[in-house]
Amino acid sequence: MNRAAHTLHVAILAFDGVEALDLAGPYEVFTTASRMHQRQAPDDAAPFAVSCVARQHLPVRARAGMTLLPTHSFADCPAVDLLVVPGGVIDGVLACPDTLAWVAATSQRAALTASVCTGAFVLAASGVLTHGPVTTHWEDIADLARQFPALEVRTGVRWVEQGRLVTSGGISAGIDMSLHLVSRLADLALAERTARQLDFQWTREGG
Repeated sequence: MNRAAHTLHVAILAFDGVEALDLAGPYEVFTTASRMHQRQAPDDAAPFAVSCVARQHLPVRARAGMTLLPTHSFADCPAVDLLVVPGGVIDGVLACPDTLAWVAATSQRAALTASVCTGAFVLAASGVLTHGPVTTHWEDIADLARQFPALEVRTGVRWVEQGRLVTSGGISAGIDMSLHLVSRLADLALAERTARQLDFQWTREGG
């Protein structure tokens, strides 16, 4: 495998108004990848440890009403290897200096940062995305291009890779992107086993 010898920490931002599947899709991909790896190599460390991180240790209410309990707060979150910023109703996130500052600082220290759907707006507003190719949910392409004209916003793609920054479209595109990140951080065979376990038709091509 290509993965590092240690377990990689995947931190997924949780916030009021988050799209539940934008968060749960990557969560399931990385936790399932660890389970698939350990099924074949039970003595190995898990390739990924996944946590949901919110500003405080308080329940988070997702867009459709589901309540989520974060694993960590910004204050006690351990070192992050991969930061995932999901989308949803992001007005509160964009108006929260603490959240934007945490995203910026965490992304700077992480090896990779990824977004799902309107999470790209959060990365742009926090100064993580400043230029180059990106994508978001098809419904929000025009708004992202208008609000952040220095970005090269691409349409008709599932995800876009820009070095250590990866952005994706909505919900199922975030699962495609997460499987791609499993193949990048671990290996292709593990990503394929994970997709099969999830019974998910993985679209492998980004943009």
